Amino acid sequence: MPKPHAPDKPAPHAARRSEKSRRAIYDAALALVAEVGYPRTTIEGIAARAGVGKQTIYRWWSSKADVLLEAFLDLSDQASREAGAQDAYVIPDTGDLAADLKAVLRLTVDQLKDPRFEAPSRALAAEGVVDEQLGRTFMTKLLEPSLQLYVDRVRAAQEAGQVRRDIDPRIALELWVSPLAQRWLQHTGPISYEYTDTLVDYALHGIATR
Repeated sequence: MPKPHAPDKPAPHAARRSEKSRRAIYDAALALVAEVGYPRTTIEGIAARAGVGKQTIYRWWSSKADVLLEAFLDLSDQASREAGAQDAYVIPDTGDLAADLKAVLRLTVDQLKDPRFEAPSRALAAEGVVDEQLGRTFMTKLLEPSLQLYVDRVRAAQEAGQVRRDIDPRIALELWVSPLAQRWLQHTGPISYEYTDTLVDYALHGIATR
């Protein structure tokens, strides 16, 4: 009895070729939005810049917003790995809330000052102000997961008796996240480790005399 015909296996280099194309698309999308802005960035433009057919992009993503979102998440992962962080989506719990927040905010400073991240981030932030739907999409898919990590870490500190039980973690996190974002977006002052360390100290200890 003849053996059934084994299905053809994909060429060994097919996965590598797909990954190379995906990486080229990420790079093209981030570069274009920084150079020409979000409104003028198109799937066709990304495809041409990446050297792929636009159908390749549509096979993986449904819109340019989806492409950029994934590109940003990948860029964040890269920055975290380069900084030596084990996981870009975890805030460590060493038992020292101040130290943990300072460590994560220092990583954020590095990302915000990274030229690969800064230009496209500013372009999208500006467009998100005038395009409410885009702003909400990036808030929900990109920023909200990061904010939730702070919520979880503050709640853990509450459980450990390090933070008052009546504190709302969503409001608390704005004491260090919002000032950093404002400085970065509006150029109201330099961002540095010293600055974010101070934000944490002020947030946790207040500014009134003790």
